[in-house]
Formats: sequence, structure tokens, C-alpha cells
Amino acid sequence: MTGACGGIGAAVVRGLVEQGARVAALDVDGSAVRELAAAYREKGHAVDGYAVDVADRAAVETAVAEIEESGTIALAVNIAGILCPGPVLELAAEDWAAVFAVNSSGVFNVSTAVARHMTPRRAGAIVTVSSDAARLSRTGMAAYAASKSAATRFTLCLGLELAPFGIRCNVVSPGTTATAMRRQLWGGDAPEESAVAGSPESFRGGIPLGRIADPEDVADAVLFLASPRAQHITMHDLRVDGGAGLGS
Repeated sequence: MTGACGGIGAAVVRGLVEQGARVAALDVDGSAVRELAAAYREKGHAVDGYAVDVADRAAVETAVAEIEESGTIALAVNIAGILCPGPVLELAAEDWAAVFAVNSSGVFNVSTAVARHMTPRRAGAIVTVSSDAARLSRTGMAAYAASKSAATRFTLCLGLELAPFGIRCNVVSPGTTATAMRRQLWGGDAPEESAVAGSPESFRGGIPLGRIADPEDVADAVLFLASPRAQHITMHDLRVDGGAGLGS
């Protein structure tokens, strides 16, 4: 799984470990992911850390091959993502490219690398953590929204092509979630009340359930779609947004 050291990624690692799974944790922050893996191994859990930039296709292929040498990849979870907020007319081309390199191409790189190993076995699951921004227009988030929309549609198309091999591909689309990325967007620790209430001046609705999501809320959705309980679910976009999208 990628983005293992972020808020949602760390929650998914915990959930997988609690289920007794062996986890290959990938993150661009090499020191952090090695520390994460070491902390789990000290407690007797099988977690291996890999410093990988998902935008680097060669690095992804190398890591996947190494992981396959030590075990069979049954599940891939795409969580790695970056955010470069700002008005479209002020957005640098370099920032646009960087966001797509991680959020879209990164999903392509990881998913195709693991799928090539899964297809001969005719088994496996791929889950991509996208965003409600993939379907809801947001001011100041054009690059992020467009990249997540691409990642969502790619994963669903991949699911169609891999279905004959028994491989399920699904998406989890969180709404506002208590993560470091969200604090970056707000420019600090914004009060939960502002997200719940919404912002009419920026055309942003509120959250009907009255709270922002915890990373564990998103992780639970990922773990469900990865589990045998979801064995007949593929090409699905599971929205974990507290009703913010009004069911759209």
C-alpha cells in the first residue's frame, strides 16, 4: 500500500495489521516508513517499509518485484497523494504536473505493476483512495480535483478489464477528513464547525452528519472493499463523506 505514513494510510496499516496481514508499506518519506515498519516489527507484526515515489515508474516496478519475491501480493491500496491548492489562473504548470504525477500516474504505476502479478493467479483486489473532489467542483482545488477524477475513472476502467481474471478494483472517496493534507488546505487547525457548516461564499456545502471523518472511517471502508465480504463488489465508488455530496 502507498502513502503509508499519512493519516489515512497509517489507519489502513493498523487495520491490516489487526487482521494479521503482512503489509508492504510504501511512502516517499523513507525515514518515516522505515520507522513505521520497525515499530510494528518490534511488536511482532509483519510490516516491511519501502521508500518509493509512486510517480517514479521504475522505482514502483522494482519495489513490486521485491515484494513479490518475499510473498504474494493479494491487495494493493493506492493512498499516496499531494495537494497544490490555489486559483487556476495562478497555478504553475509545474504544480499541475506534480499533482498528476502522484495522484493519477502514481495510481496507474502501482495498479498496473501489481495487476501483472495478479492476473496469472486470477485473484486479487485493488482499492484506490480518491476524493469527493473528483465529482464536486471546488474553488482553489482544480489540479487536485482533476487528478482524483482521473484516478477514479482509471480504477473503475481497470476493474472492467480485470474482472474476467477475478480481480476486483474499487474506489473509496472521502469527504473532509482530519488529516495533515486537510490542515494544509485550511492553512492550520481550522475548527471542525466551519467544515460542517459549509461555506456559501465558496459554493461549498456542509456535512449533514455533523462531523468531519476520522482517518479510521475511511480505513474501514478500504478494509471492507478489500475483504471477502465484498467478494461480489467491483467497479464501485464508495463515498465516505457524511452526506456532503447529497448522494450525487
